[in-house]
Amino acid sequence: MKNDLTNGKDDADDDTPTLAPVPVSARNYITPAGYARHRQELLQLIDVERPKVVEIVHWAASNGDRSENGDYIYGKKRLREIDRRIRFMTQRLELMAVVDPAVHHGSHQVFFGATVDYLEMSGVERTVTILGIDEVNSASAQVSWVSPIARTLLKAHVGDSLQLLTPLGKIEIEVVDVRYPKTLASP
Repeated sequence: MKNDLTNGKDDADDDTPTLAPVPVSARNYITPAGYARHRQELLQLIDVERPKVVEIVHWAASNGDRSENGDYIYGKKRLREIDRRIRFMTQRLELMAVVDPAVHHGSHQVFFGATVDYLEMSGVERTVTILGIDEVNSASAQVSWVSPIARTLLKAHVGDSLQLLTPLGKIEIEVVDVRYPKTLASP
């Protein structure tokens, strides 16, 4: 396979279907419930866990020889882990853009926060909920808004036939139903 250095394309098959590029944005979309969970975790770390560990480390340090003091060594390690998580959570919360899916209640078009029923042409019906990167749980049929299935479904309407690109090839799917929560979440 010869690579053309002038335009960066391969000479091989150019008609291979591809997904639209992942949206490049500085924001990380999340539902109000997901944002509240992340904020609660951060506050729990700052207000409860960190003070407990600081107290243990202080007590262990007052016992003398720190080099062989397991409470001190483990406490300092745990304190570093908590501080690292606090920094991470703080940065993530700053990038989050809270989007309430309830504003689309009654709509038949797929947007962020939608629960979508779709039918594969093989006859299998599936349901997914499109959520933020930091709040998905694949065991609960939740997918990130940047996942291939979500990117395929976004902006589609009930009744639309779409081409889902999978590792096994293209699968034709049809949007059967779109649902949103009824009430706006309180921030």
